[in-house]
Amino acid sequence: MPRQVLDEAHIHPAIRDRVAHHHEAIVREVQAAAAAHPVLVVGMAVNPFPRKARRLLDAAGASYHYLSYGSYLGRWRPRTALKMWTGWPTFPMVFVRGVLIGGADDLARLIRSGELTSMLA
Repeated sequence: MPRQVLDEAHIHPAIRDRVAHHHEAIVREVQAAAAAHPVLVVGMAVNPFPRKARRLLDAAGASYHYLSYGSYLGRWRPRTALKMWTGWPTFPMVFVRGVLIGGADDLARLIRSGELTSMLA
């Protein structure tokens, strides 16, 4: 089943442009970084799970690029745009070769199974 996204026909014409361009700069920055780096971790300050993802990658010997956007009280609106774009509700957001693989626990599963190595080969 494809991911549910509100059809444009159900968005009033007066706000379609605002919806389409909501914090688009942060989305474009993450898109560019995901395209430029084999592994990208998108996180935020204070949250322990982005740190966990980076430690897992360090232990696996996998290089990565890290982007951090604010903390719990700062920059939450731009982070919401990332959540809307990806459909992923939490941080970190881990991308491997431009594919969102999930968060820290999902990354740990890929490392344990050997799939991360295959994806990076």
